[in-house]
Amino acid sequence: CTRRHVCVSAAGLLVLAAAVGLAVALGLLLRPPGRYPETSNNRTGFLCDDRATCIPASQVCDRVSNCRSGEDEQEKLCGDLPRSLPGYLVFRCSNPAYWVYADQRCNGMNDCGDCSDEMGSLATCPPCGSEWWSCSPVLYEYCSCVPRRLCRDGVQHCLSWSDEYICRP
Repeated sequence: CTRRHVCVSAAGLLVLAAAVGLAVALGLLLRPPGRYPETSNNRTGFLCDDRATCIPASQVCDRVSNCRSGEDEQEKLCGDLPRSLPGYLVFRCSNPAYWVYADQRCNGMNDCGDCSDEMGSLATCPPCGSEWWSCSPVLYEYCSCVPRRLCRDGVQHCLSWSDEYICRP
């Protein structure tokens, strides 16, 4: 090879590398195998092989095939929970022995058993939504909000009784 040929080859490689870099930066190349879609409630879900069906994380490995081909129940995915699941489908509770599906984080329920899926730096949940009443619940299943449908039902759900005297369903 001549020097000129080497220079042309090097220039060609630089152009190719720049094009690939630009394509990656713009997201034009296919994502690596993985399923990162959002479900209808804007939570991360599992994308079925048909590339059109997205199911919530908690419907993966639940012994019910939600994808046409059953890929949400395959042994490779469900064989060693939670280690066999992709990390984006799992939320680790503050107690390392416990985990919940990612769509159970910030759902208003105490799924971890210590409220770490609803409160604190691990969860980063927004304040109570319009369907919830903010208070210190008496029931173990709630953390910092109770469903408004429980307001004024004659049963104490908040330590302060605010669900019975202040809250409006």
